[in-house]
Amino acid sequence: MAAVNTDSRMLNNLISSIKRWRKPADKGPRVIARNDHNISRRDISRAALTVMKRLQEAGYQAYIVGGGVRDLMLSGHPKDFDIATDATPEQAKELFRGARIVGRRFRILHARIGREVIEVTTFRGHHADGEAHEAKQSEHGMLLRDNVYGDLESDAIRRDFTVNALYYTTNGFEIHDYTGGVEDIEKRLIRMIGSPVTRYKEDPVRMLRAVRFAAKLDFAIESQTEAPLEELGPLLRNIAPARLFDEILKLLMGGHGERTFELMRRYRLWQHLFPDNAAQIEGNTAALELSRLALRNTDKRIHADMRVTPAFLYAALLWPAVNTEQQKLIAKGIPAAPALAQAAQKITSLQLAHTAIPKRFSIPMREIWDLQQRLPQRGGSRAQRLMEHPRFRAAYDFLLLREESGEIDGNLGKWWTDFQQGDDEQRQQMVRMLQTSGGSGRRSRNSRGGRHRKPRAEQ
Repeated sequence: MAAVNTDSRMLNNLISSIKRWRKPADKGPRVIARNDHNISRRDISRAALTVMKRLQEAGYQAYIVGGGVRDLMLSGHPKDFDIATDATPEQAKELFRGARIVGRRFRILHARIGREVIEVTTFRGHHADGEAHEAKQSEHGMLLRDNVYGDLESDAIRRDFTVNALYYTTNGFEIHDYTGGVEDIEKRLIRMIGSPVTRYKEDPVRMLRAVRFAAKLDFAIESQTEAPLEELGPLLRNIAPARLFDEILKLLMGGHGERTFELMRRYRLWQHLFPDNAAQIEGNTAALELSRLALRNTDKRIHADMRVTPAFLYAALLWPAVNTEQQKLIAKGIPAAPALAQAAQKITSLQLAHTAIPKRFSIPMREIWDLQQRLPQRGGSRAQRLMEHPRFRAAYDFLLLREESGEIDGNLGKWWTDFQQGDDEQRQQMVRMLQTSGGSGRRSRNSRGGRHRKPRAEQ
């Protein structure tokens, strides 16, 4: 994403400034003074500054933390700013009209300032410091509830990666670094804070976050942080499908989907999110290429500020399995249309066991699949009616990817391109040419649902 692409000149300046400060002999953070870092208040949202100011005026500590600090140091322009404070959610809520506390596993305050919602979290503490009912783990070591509060240092140690454990305060305009995150930004490394095995078991989604940040920032994953990924990958199957769906949106819809996909395959995590796709792309060049092209196309659209939808991406990732299942059913004598419906239902149901697919996406996804059978049927007024279908454009784009991947041959995609670009007379001529060439696109017997009928003598 352009917002986080590193400007080499500014990064070199940052590295030079880092070398000018030294960690004090006593314990505590490395404190980077205003003159030794590149963060400016002009790059921080007014809403975030307002939240910090209000907390500070009430006597609480307030820091911008996490990705916002990281991206600012990389000369990016973060979209979101999170605030960490020593105020409890209830104490912070009193300072903001209309604020609300959300979450059970982690209780967080959403403070609305104008049109922006700023996430405010209370400093986290060590599990051993909390009451039994405040910190609860599953048999696999996964945290089920974690509302143990602490101080700034314990909060930093509790965060996932060093590059996400940097704190910026307007009280002196300093950066506080307890875990070596600034040094890892210099080295371009994603490094887990603490034991990677323990931290992944606490929350297996951290494995996905490691890959996502590596892809987004073009950083390497530090050796000990990456070592357990393949072995602990099966723990992802313990995560609720709804949460994994949200994580997939971050993984694949952030502008770096193709690189994320390749890293997920490298660490053998992909098979725990999309097992049917993972099975299909092994040894099936067209299926692998279709997945890559769909992700590449999504990345390009995001960078061009064009609309994207998970429905299209899910359609592409699940299509190879749907297509394979449909062909098996056709070989058993089931007509193409009902075979596609049965295959779509089966593969979608299998996927739902791993990741949720809200109906607002699953319905368009299945319409894109259905139109793949209808796009060749262009005789009479069918072509014009198809072009008026609300999913036509997505289905057309999907058809082009299928042809580009090598899954199907022919010039159907070019025909539809020319048809869209032509005027009414040109479109009528194109349809007439199909009819005279015997390619009117009438449905074959095998594509009909229900009983077979003899073809009519005339169109």
